[in-house]
Amino acid sequence: MTDWVGRTAVEIAAAVRAKEVTPREVVAEHLARIERLDGRVGAFRVVRAAAALAEADEVTARADLAELPLAGVPVAVKDNLGVRGESTRVGSAATPDAPAGADHVTVARLRAAGAVVVGLTNVPELCVFGTTEGVHGTARNPWDVSRTAGGSSGGSAAAVAAGMTPIALGNDGMGSLRIPAANCGLVTIKPGHGVVPAGIGEGDWFGMSENGPLATTVEDARLMLSVLAGAEVTEQVEAGALRVAVSVRSPLAGVTVSRPYRDAAREAAGVLVRAGHHVERAEPPYPLSLSVTSLAHWTAGTAVDAEGLDARLLTRRTRVHAAVGRRFLKGVRGGSAREELRRRLEPFFARYDVLLTPALARRSPKSAPWHERGWLRNIAVNTNYSPLTPPWNLTGWPAMTVPFGTLPSGAPTAVQLVGRPGSEGRLLRVAEQMETLRPWRRTAPLD
Repeated sequence: MTDWVGRTAVEIAAAVRAKEVTPREVVAEHLARIERLDGRVGAFRVVRAAAALAEADEVTARADLAELPLAGVPVAVKDNLGVRGESTRVGSAATPDAPAGADHVTVARLRAAGAVVVGLTNVPELCVFGTTEGVHGTARNPWDVSRTAGGSSGGSAAAVAAGMTPIALGNDGMGSLRIPAANCGLVTIKPGHGVVPAGIGEGDWFGMSENGPLATTVEDARLMLSVLAGAEVTEQVEAGALRVAVSVRSPLAGVTVSRPYRDAAREAAGVLVRAGHHVERAEPPYPLSLSVTSLAHWTAGTAVDAEGLDARLLTRRTRVHAAVGRRFLKGVRGGSAREELRRRLEPFFARYDVLLTPALARRSPKSAPWHERGWLRNIAVNTNYSPLTPPWNLTGWPAMTVPFGTLPSGAPTAVQLVGRPGSEGRLLRVAEQMETLRPWRRTAPLD
């Protein structure tokens, strides 16, 4: 590690504002780390070395430098969000290579806050799957490079876990922030619907996809979320003991949760008891139809995103996913399954302030060319390792991943926190308490 690699975004921004270091120095150190490590990790599709250094100099010259919350902080951006002057390939050979004429609104907000975009990160094709590999690159878990970083924000998560950037921008349509964050030992939060501007693909997967931060500390996640939301994210109720429900079973029938992840949730429950919360075992009333509802929305979202693309340039698993989704489109667009799910779960969240679950059901799959394998095999692998995230995209409620514990290999495990609409600040407070009582190692030991 150099002087500024490995520091948090909060620490870097404070030092830049105080003129203890220049944005160019910070960005140059992170670019050097990317050059040294990304051949092993595969986080980036594009590294903007020269452009990032020039933009760092522009931050230095800003008259409002002393007020910038992310002054000089290097950030990685998921390759499904526009970055001015760079193409947005969304992990596919079927997407155009033309440069974006403008920044996506979330990228613009990060830049306005003083952040410097160092590159665009790898994703699975059309951001469909929970593993990240394809024609533009393969993102591996920096804690265990034999395993996938997860997906679809896999490259962004890998960049942060490897210390290549202190924070990264991703998004989550069925767990695409929380899955790679859980694999890579990071903090993330999928905000509730409408908190952060979306504008992801062709219709945000029917409003299920949300943009959010990937970070190594809760403080950095809170700061980045506030920048993305355009307002400080704080708890809207008086701090005190919360009612916490703990569930370690899968929401999807027939899928089991492995012991390391069950243990992580149970141990996290003990930590929350120590923090003064009222914690008890309770099972959300997931409907048996949840598997079908999840599959219908997952595939239909891809069907919409694939419209207008040359199907011959899509991989087989993506073509099949979109074809299945086309059969569901009418029912998804006109159906009431999501509203029925919300009504079913609302009484549970009237009784409990926070739901604590494992983040995943098992460790991430081997890093492999999953894009060359069949659709059913991909569906089985994805469903069996990440069944706990989709319900909260269907409801549109906030959910976050917090590192907690380790696998026998030394890679991280993690838990998920879920709350009712508007509870982002509450979830972040609980995560901060967990971090204080059970801190985690923030960066993978790649050196």
